[in-house]
Amino acid sequence: MKIKHLTVKLATIIIAISFIGFNSCGQTKKENKTGITASKQENPFFKLSLAQWSLHKEILEGKMSPLDFAQKANELGFEGIEYVSQLYTNELEKNPDSKVAMETLLTTLKEKSETYNVKNILIMVDNEGDLAATVEAERNEAVENHKKWVDAAQFLGCHSIRVNLFGTNDPEVWKETAADGLAKLAAYAKDKNVNVIVENHGYLSSNAALLVEVIHNVNATNCGVLPDFGNFCLKREGGERWQAKCIEEYDRYKGVTEMMPVAKAVSAKSYDFDENGNETTIDYIKMLQIVKDAGYTGFIGVEYEGSRLGEIEGLLATKNLLLAAAKKLN
Repeated sequence: MKIKHLTVKLATIIIAISFIGFNSCGQTKKENKTGITASKQENPFFKLSLAQWSLHKEILEGKMSPLDFAQKANELGFEGIEYVSQLYTNELEKNPDSKVAMETLLTTLKEKSETYNVKNILIMVDNEGDLAATVEAERNEAVENHKKWVDAAQFLGCHSIRVNLFGTNDPEVWKETAADGLAKLAAYAKDKNVNVIVENHGYLSSNAALLVEVIHNVNATNCGVLPDFGNFCLKREGGERWQAKCIEEYDRYKGVTEMMPVAKAVSAKSYDFDENGNETTIDYIKMLQIVKDAGYTGFIGVEYEGSRLGEIEGLLATKNLLLAAAKKLN
C-alpha cells in the first residue's frame, strides 16, 4: 500500500512539473509572437521629444492652442517637449502686467506637462535681441531680455534655453561679441541650473567650427550647442536672415560632427520624404551614427519644417524615420 501510494504521489508531481513547463513554453511562444522578449528588445539610444515649431502653422492659424502642446505631444507618443517662446506671444499679451502674465502661463504649462506625463526639455527663444550685437548696450539689453526665459526654464524644469547668435557677419568681431553675450547670459543661468545652448541657425552660427570656437572661449560648463540636422545656411540672397534662397551652405555632416562634443541637445530637422520614408535631403542613418558615436544618449527633438505634408503627418514621418534609422546603426 505504501509503495502504491508513493507511486501515485510521484506521478502527480511529474504531471505538475510537466504542466508548469508546458505553460512556460506556451508563454514564451506568446511573447515571441507579440513582441521581442526583453533580452532581444532593441531600443534606440535616444529618447524622443517634440519641437513645438513642428506645429507652428496650426498654432499661428488658430487651429491649436499653444497651451495644448503637452497633450498633443502625449497623444503623438513623445516623452518630452521643446517649447518655442514666440508661439506664446498672444498668451503673454492677455495681461498688461508682464510678470503676472508669465507666471500664469508657466503655471498652466507646468500643470499640463504633469497631467499628460511629458518632460519639459528646453525653450527655444526668439525675438529677444541679438546676443552678438556689436554695440555692447544692445548686447546687454538682449541678455536682460533672455533672462526671463532662463527663469521660465528653471520653473518648468527644462535643462536649457536655446538662443540665436546674430549681431554681425564679421567673423573676427563676431567671435568676440558672441562670446561676450553668451558668457553674460550663461553666468546668470548657471545659478538657475539652466544651460544656454546655441543652435546653428544661419550665417556665422552655421559655421560649426567657428561656433565651437566661441563656446570654448566662453568656457562655461552650462554653455553649449544644439546641433540641428538642417540649418547650415551660411548666406542667403539679398543678405536676408530668413526665407530667402540659400546661396552658400556648410557641410551638414561635418558640422554636426564638430558640434557634438559640446552638444547638450539635438534637433532632427526634416523637410520632405521619399516613397520609402527617407528624408530627401538628409541621410538620417549617417546623422544618427555621428550622434551615437559622440556618446549622446539624451533627447532628440523632432522638428518637421516641410510644406508638402501636413504638420502632424510630417512630424510623425520624422519620428518614424528616426526609429527606423536607429535600428540600422553600427
